[in-house]
Amino acid sequence: MTALSLTNVCKSFGTVEVLKDINMTVEEGEFVVFVGPSGCGKSTLLRVIAGLEDATSGEVEIAGKVVNQTPPSKRGIAMVFQSYALYPHLSVRNNMSLALKQERQSKAVIDERVAEASRMLNLGDYLDRFPSELSGGQRQRVAIGRAIVRQPKLFLFDEPLSNLDAALRMNTRIEIANLHRQLGTSMVYVTHDQTEAMTLADKIVVLRDGRVEQIGSPMELYNNPANQFVAGFLGSPAMNFLPGAIVQDGDKRILGVRPEDLTLNDSGPLEATVSHVEHLGGDTNLIAMAGEHQLTARLFGQHQVEEGRSVRLAYPPEKAYFFDDAGHRLT
Repeated sequence: MTALSLTNVCKSFGTVEVLKDINMTVEEGEFVVFVGPSGCGKSTLLRVIAGLEDATSGEVEIAGKVVNQTPPSKRGIAMVFQSYALYPHLSVRNNMSLALKQERQSKAVIDERVAEASRMLNLGDYLDRFPSELSGGQRQRVAIGRAIVRQPKLFLFDEPLSNLDAALRMNTRIEIANLHRQLGTSMVYVTHDQTEAMTLADKIVVLRDGRVEQIGSPMELYNNPANQFVAGFLGSPAMNFLPGAIVQDGDKRILGVRPEDLTLNDSGPLEATVSHVEHLGGDTNLIAMAGEHQLTARLFGQHQVEEGRSVRLAYPPEKAYFFDDAGHRLT
């Protein structure tokens, strides 16, 4: 069953068109991530799905029902925001149970759901604490628990890890992935972080300027990007691009090579001058200038290369990507 379907969804604020003809589906139990640069429309799209913004045109369908005229509270969704939005005067238990009390659920149902959610999120020892007594990661888990107890048809996450430090982001990311496996409920997750998208998603929706650039599994998009934007957005370090590096039938092409596919090779076709070296322990990032274009080579292991040294770089021909001047992928 399709959990969410968007058909020709557009959204404008006055004369500014923010979402442009969005078509996509989320299947039952699927984890879908909206990713793209700041201002691409991903959070606005999530708010349209939630009913916090009205679509200017098009249809939003949740669990087989068109919900354009349905208020957010009746859509069967639960949303987790970037800001935890916890009530400071309520305990963890009461923050998690408030929506159920407003729905006039019985005490037995409330207690059962709060207990189950706190078990999933390891919050059992914190139920009587207040938000001010919790760490950032614990507060975010409470916000997620508040969504879980509602047993929604669809979870919506709006950049939930942005306020956490790097270590907590990784730990919470793992918790969200485990939670999805336990619940089996469809989830739509918004982030600007391509690492979150690659590690969490069953399916990624790449957005730019209010349009869908490509939809697919993480590795489909990584290995077979539809255009230069998608190729450059997914992957860290980002794909290298060399305009005019290839001449084919008299036309210049843009060469794209991922950093991990570049190697030091005295007979390599690319000549560059090392400008910086990043020693990461298990890997070494070699930043070099090929003329006016910067290249990054991700080398496995530890390498001692002097800045200012001239090097030659090679890549497997089958790992090369080619794009025209408009950024379209060439086969």
